[in-house]
Amino acid sequence: MSELSEILSYNQKFVESGEYEKYFTDKYPGRELAILSCMDARIIELLPNALGLRNGDAKLIKNAGALVAHPWGSVMRSLLVAVFELKVKEIMVISHHDCGMQGLNAAGFLSKVHESNIPDDRIETLRYAGVDLDGWLTGFDNVEDSVRHTVELIRRHPLMPRHIAVHGLVIHPVTGKLTLIVDGSVSDSMDLSEGMETS
Repeated sequence: MSELSEILSYNQKFVESGEYEKYFTDKYPGRELAILSCMDARIIELLPNALGLRNGDAKLIKNAGALVAHPWGSVMRSLLVAVFELKVKEIMVISHHDCGMQGLNAAGFLSKVHESNIPDDRIETLRYAGVDLDGWLTGFDNVEDSVRHTVELIRRHPLMPRHIAVHGLVIHPVTGKLTLIVDGSVSDSMDLSEGMETS
């Protein structure tokens, strides 16, 4: 049985038994919080439990590395929607130790693409079209610096209100211990050029 078949079978029983009722909430996060975190499988349940979050408390946005890769991309749009449409007042960027994006480089990634029989002409077409594959497929060297950089991108976005607190943290993927990297609440009233920690 495929994963899809197993999931659909489980889902039918979940709905028929009324299990969903204990998760009922509305679309506005109860703690007025949005979290950008990594998609790492180790923190699917660990992250909300380590933060004491329940269903309905926060908006969760996940991607590889908890990164804002582009100021006009889907991650930044999601954060802005959370602020302007869903009453979010604080944002947390939470990366983790031992992340798959740490040390990721374009050459190694593209060699795996090549091994998967993706034709080289597709790569060349993307490059010819102006896609910066080297930048897009490069991760980070230091998780704390990456968090600082992402926090700064969010805070400095021209559509992000200055009163929104943007925090940066790193979670341990085994113990759930949080390490504070940037306390966004201390820079709320400061000029952005003075109040940001930079890498």
